[in-house]
Amino acid sequence: MAASSHHSSKQSVFTRPVWVGVLAFVAAFGWGLAYPLIKMGFAAFGIMPSMISSKMTFAGIRFLISGLIILAVARSQGIDFGLRRRSDWWFVLLYAMVNTSLHYFCFYMGLSLSAGTRAAIVNSLGVFAVVLLAPLFFKSDHFTSRKVMGCTVGIMGIFALNWGNADSGLVNHLGELFIAANALSAAVASLLTRGLGKRVDVIVGTGYSLALGGLMLLIYSVPTGGVLPQVTIGGIGILMMLICISTVSFVLYNKLVTLNPVGRVTIYNSLVPIVGVGSSCLCLGEPFFFKYFVAGVLATIGIYVVNSK
Repeated sequence: MAASSHHSSKQSVFTRPVWVGVLAFVAAFGWGLAYPLIKMGFAAFGIMPSMISSKMTFAGIRFLISGLIILAVARSQGIDFGLRRRSDWWFVLLYAMVNTSLHYFCFYMGLSLSAGTRAAIVNSLGVFAVVLLAPLFFKSDHFTSRKVMGCTVGIMGIFALNWGNADSGLVNHLGELFIAANALSAAVASLLTRGLGKRVDVIVGTGYSLALGGLMLLIYSVPTGGVLPQVTIGGIGILMMLICISTVSFVLYNKLVTLNPVGRVTIYNSLVPIVGVGSSCLCLGEPFFFKYFVAGVLATIGIYVVNSK
């Protein structure tokens, strides 16, 4: 994977339309699966909703280790670690704060305060914001009626999840506010990813982002009492799965965003809430409703419309 990134070209697997779809789907599937895994991790480590510092310690460990793994793989592949200019470090630190620290501080807080299904719904609104905002920042992204139509259909899919939600889980406005802030952070980070790729190899930049962002979370959480109340084999297993998800998903997504129109890649993240809802039903025992199927169909149509010529 890292080797392919080192020799990116027109023939790269990261620019072939079919593979762009497959790899973007893999990244989105991983992030969707993280919804129930994080909730299961809180339970396995004995982290209660009020334990803010412990939540951040859990997140910090995940992203620090993930970033170090990416950097180790990049080093073994002989990828250049150097930044274009020494002053580019400020951008790397900004990206780490937005893409990892702020993003996942809000995500872990919101997820612990909201039902998994509802968190997935609110979070994915940022997907369509990126698709519509990208043309304002990048010449390779064009504002078209197809994008507007695709985003409209995709948003309809998201709200289909929320339709008649009396049995879908409790509303927690504070939790939803954190998830909305998380979605905004993710949207801004997606727009910043191109800038990261211009300053350092994107694989190395992703490693820096996750490792530094995870370290920032730990610097905040550990001195304020952030501990894992109980450590079990199951909890460690869940943490390892989350580390794998962030390692693979971020590398694939960031590489795709630097080599393709941002909107064409980001639109696949509209599948994240579908996977999040489905996996929450399977892993957390939440009930499955027909509206979830409707949402999946609408999200798929939205992706097709945005990507069709």
